[in-house]
Amino acid sequence: MTETEIKKGLAGVVVDYTAVSKVNPETNSLLYRGYPVQELAATQPFEAVAYLLWHGELPTEAQLAELRAEERRHRSLAENVKAAIDLLPLDSHPMDEVRTAVSVIGASDVTGGGSVLDASGSPEENLARSIRLYAALPAIVAYGQRRRRALDVVEPRDDLDYSANFLWMTFGEEPEEIVVDAFNRSMILYAEHSFNASTFTARVITSTLSDLYSAVTGAIGALKGPLHGGANEAVLHIMSEIGSADNVVPWLDRALAEKRKIMGFGHRVYKKGDSRVPTMKAALDTLIEHYGRQDVAELYAKLESEFVSRKGIYPNLDYPSGPAYNLIGFDTLTFTPLFIASRVTGWTAHIMEQAASNALIRPLSAYNGVDERHIAGYVPDAATLAAAARPAEQS
Repeated sequence: MTETEIKKGLAGVVVDYTAVSKVNPETNSLLYRGYPVQELAATQPFEAVAYLLWHGELPTEAQLAELRAEERRHRSLAENVKAAIDLLPLDSHPMDEVRTAVSVIGASDVTGGGSVLDASGSPEENLARSIRLYAALPAIVAYGQRRRRALDVVEPRDDLDYSANFLWMTFGEEPEEIVVDAFNRSMILYAEHSFNASTFTARVITSTLSDLYSAVTGAIGALKGPLHGGANEAVLHIMSEIGSADNVVPWLDRALAEKRKIMGFGHRVYKKGDSRVPTMKAALDTLIEHYGRQDVAELYAKLESEFVSRKGIYPNLDYPSGPAYNLIGFDTLTFTPLFIASRVTGWTAHIMEQAASNALIRPLSAYNGVDERHIAGYVPDAATLAAAARPAEQS
């Protein structure tokens, strides 16, 4: 008998097709619907990239205007969502706030009739749900940060685009264009990355014909795990711990001796460097110059050069995005919820793709427990004996 080959973590297993994104090995570029992400980040607003992920093509001016109008109609946070967040302890993680808020939004959505049979939603309903979540997430993230800082809610502005309004609701100040541009690029870079753990979670849930909100809630739960999300938070903690470029060498000596995992470096897909890093590093550089923080540049460069020279492992997107979000003014705990606000576009694109050509995702397992055994004195009835006599189904 041939021994079953186990692929832990589904490493190397191709489970389905997707037209949403891929990494082109020839150019080491992450492609969204065929477009290199660095080109999108350099030329497009985040709304246009969201449209691309959902529809497969970049929008015309009229289509972009229609999406923007619809997004702006759903920017304000409903009172029941605020109330649900307020029930959580102030020291709960912002990821818990976002997960709870999305669940409340889903429970309040009566489209699809509310029955189990049509909970998965039509393509039109799921697109509308995707836009509503996309529009609401900046308000959820901003509300959480302002709540922890004991600040009043800042209502959205219809005269600002998605990224500018996000910053406005979070900080209550007119955002400067250079900051908006850097933030917009980060949102685009985080929007999608094929069958990662959270996206696959969303697709598994969708395959059961559950609803889009449940799939996104599950994806948030997957992203909360430190092996998938949270690396940009960890990068900031590391940089704060090091303090300055002068401390990098002794700090790294100790960290490597203690076999600590240095977050912000390495990626399961990219072996020769994350293709998104140069674009995000350029955005970080503009923020460093804007805020006059050469100390951040020096620490960033020193840690990168030392780690790469010693380990041969290159930075991933979280390495430049962590200090960029810190310079903009986001709390470190807010970094992963920012990831959600971006990645919800990719998640929902995959949810709709899964629903359009669905098969229940149900892998097999290889059993390695004890052999069959029986309870002493148990006597099976006739029906049980008859069932045991039938040949077992082959999976």
